[in-house]
Amino acid sequence: MKSISQIKAEFRTEDMDRIDQLIGYYAGDERKGVQNLLASMRKKVEKYHQELHRIEEICAYEKKYADYDYICGIDEVGRGPLAGPVVAGAVILPRDCRILYINDSKKLTAAKREALYDQIMDQAVSVGFGMASPERIDEINILQATYEAMRQAISNLKVRPGILLNDAVTIPEVDIPQVPIIKGDAKSISIGAASIMAKVYRDRMMVEYDAIFPGYGFASNKGYGSADHIEGLKKLGPTPIHRKTFIRNFQNS
Repeated sequence: MKSISQIKAEFRTEDMDRIDQLIGYYAGDERKGVQNLLASMRKKVEKYHQELHRIEEICAYEKKYADYDYICGIDEVGRGPLAGPVVAGAVILPRDCRILYINDSKKLTAAKREALYDQIMDQAVSVGFGMASPERIDEINILQATYEAMRQAISNLKVRPGILLNDAVTIPEVDIPQVPIIKGDAKSISIGAASIMAKVYRDRMMVEYDAIFPGYGFASNKGYGSADHIEGLKKLGPTPIHRKTFIRNFQNS
């Protein structure tokens, strides 16, 4: 008879079909430790199959527009921070792509976003990034800067999309068919992927800025108006990456 540790080792796999088989095989083992292990693995299998179902559901828009070559998801991150650029991501996934756990980037942990970033970059047909600097945001306002970053992201793709699935907005000055989807990053696998790519890309930039401009907590707050950021702003004054039009109420007179 195998020990519980030996049985547990057999379950250390991402092959959920194999785990299903093992659960059936050890179901007759009456040892409490084995039954506890089976209960834990059953929960894991249930969550896995729930995720398979969820991913299939968020491919609905991709299925609806399947006649188009190269469906591209578009999303942005960084409209609200006091510092740093606004970044847009554009992602074209292969047909029938089913990368598990893609979702609105805000619903994922930083570790999960990083792992998915690598998966998406590896499997995508093309990924494009665009951004607008703090100076550009001050010059043309955040909405127009966001549109500009989105157009850059599209232009940086290596293939031309047949249709754009956008998170909530219609992008001006783009001659590609567009579908704005409210809360699209949780409803479309392509937009969710774009959300993750833009978020990780920008977060990495803000970590680098934290080393250049210490005292504001950029690595943790990513430029948003947290208490430590505002305290640093009042104590040290603005940096070159602060948005002048966003920080007027947070500087000492």
